[in-house]
Amino acid sequence: MKRLRKMRTILGASLCLLLVVASGQNPAFAHKAKHTPEQLKAFEQAFLEQVKVGDLLFHGDGDTQKRLDVTLSNTGMACAMCHPFASDTHPYTFPKFQEQVSKFATLRDMINWCIEKAAEGEKIEDDSEAMKALETYIYWSTRGSKLEPGTH
Repeated sequence: MKRLRKMRTILGASLCLLLVVASGQNPAFAHKAKHTPEQLKAFEQAFLEQVKVGDLLFHGDGDTQKRLDVTLSNTGMACAMCHPFASDTHPYTFPKFQEQVSKFATLRDMINWCIEKAAEGEKIEDDSEAMKALETYIYWSTRGSKLEPGTH
């Protein structure tokens, strides 16, 4: 059974490669047109906008929480009170087994753990704007750190 599946996979991949070659496209450059300076500026602007929203959420801004329909704390705590400038968040070590949640966890799992346990807030959806903004702020704050997933 495994052998048949492996053969099908190889045949499928070969067929895809044959189609790409026959169409005259170079597979290494598919969808990799060089970005223009204007595009790069727009990408950076979008990134920094998320950093700003994450910064506001991280510091407990009520208006931003209201606008995004989230309650990150019911105790008056803000993320920044325990993690000033995202210190001690160690985003570069995720995913890993996390003792507090007793499971293999992502950074998003830990953000929600802090919201629910430490701040007694309400869990936010993994793909929500608030989660993306918080995650972006944390990564931005620790920019330049060496990635070491699975470490403690």
